[in-house]
Amino acid sequence: LQYMSGFGNEHVSEDPRCPGALPEGQNNPQVCPYGLYAEQLSGSAFTCPRPTNKRSWLYRILPSVCHKPFKPLEEGHLTHDWDEIEPDPNQLRWKPFEIPKAPQNKMDFVSGLHTLCGAGEPRGRNGIAVHIFVCNTSMVDRCLYNSDGDFLIVPQQGKLLITTEFGKMLVEPNEICVIQQGMRFSVDVFGETRGYILEVYGAHFELPDLGPIGANGLANPRDFLVPVAWYEDRQVPGGYTVISKYQGKLFAAQQDYSPFNVVAWHGNYTPYKYHLEKFMVINAVAFDHADPSIFTVLTAKTTRAGVALADFVIFPPRWGVANNTFRPPYYHRNCMSEFMGLIKGHYEAKEEGFQPGGGSLHSMMTPHGPDADCFEKASNAKLEPERVADGTMAFMFESSLSLAVTKWGLQTSNRLDKNYYKCWEPLKSHFNPKCK
Repeated sequence: LQYMSGFGNEHVSEDPRCPGALPEGQNNPQVCPYGLYAEQLSGSAFTCPRPTNKRSWLYRILPSVCHKPFKPLEEGHLTHDWDEIEPDPNQLRWKPFEIPKAPQNKMDFVSGLHTLCGAGEPRGRNGIAVHIFVCNTSMVDRCLYNSDGDFLIVPQQGKLLITTEFGKMLVEPNEICVIQQGMRFSVDVFGETRGYILEVYGAHFELPDLGPIGANGLANPRDFLVPVAWYEDRQVPGGYTVISKYQGKLFAAQQDYSPFNVVAWHGNYTPYKYHLEKFMVINAVAFDHADPSIFTVLTAKTTRAGVALADFVIFPPRWGVANNTFRPPYYHRNCMSEFMGLIKGHYEAKEEGFQPGGGSLHSMMTPHGPDADCFEKASNAKLEPERVADGTMAFMFESSLSLAVTKWGLQTSNRLDKNYYKCWEPLKSHFNPKCK
């Protein structure tokens, strides 16, 4: 597999089997090379300012309009009904989500989507959802596109070979990929596979502003990879299924050819992937604990300056050197919602109950922080330079929206850890008015 590098770049790509497939000097000639059809995919309003204008031109064997009418498809556990169960303000933690065993229960990426929590409404183009995907078989002669928003996909177990209209990407644990609104894709897996998805409606992900950090740091633009053009001219007499996620529901249409028939393309609206080990960590080197915003990889902004619809934040291996400082995450109540997942290893603030493939949700103004064991160890540790989180990768989806948990998340999944609150019960008072 080959890739082009750069976040948000204007890329140009054509399958080497058809040199010269890209029209020269214009987007929409009367007759395209090789008898291809020109089709524009717009990711923003036509009149957006140039820095935020997103579009790509695709040159394909048949246009994507050639399909039978869409019909409703059973959604399974995919939802945006945030009122199906009463709100729960408690600290919530889930054990690793179970992957169905094949061949007794074959499940591909689409049928394995389970909505855990979210807020907002796709019709109003403002909101997010957190999904868990568990699957054990590849998508065969079917693809998905999201009319509602962007998918940020975080594989935790198993590789994903993702075929898109722009080309192919291999995405492994410790990598992420973003499939933006409207892009058709299909997922091949190689066994039992699990991961997390952050969906945003109404905004695209972008790199966070660096401010006083300067020109370099955090996720560098050149480390984001975009697939190169690849096409298949394949007829599917038995029917190829195109699935649309539209207004929170699934719909399926039939066509008799593969949708991955784009011979060439150019533009700045593409799928992309990123390896989390490329992240340049910024940290405190004198005293105190910097806020987790210094670990932001991608952000989807709201119209309020500095307030995110959603941030994707990671906690990678790094050095801890702060003097006279409680080094693990501090106790905290937040006006944002914080969902955390673990790709591998042991999270520093909760080494036992928080497991890879599980998750936790600390809702708006719900207090949270290190468990009792972590607090005692960190309070009495000899403060020397130390490696933090070696062999670990935890992440956070943070949002300014107040997230509701689905019935599947609270009940049906049967993965909720009802003893989570007990990790703080051993905390005891150390207060002594006679000792400063």
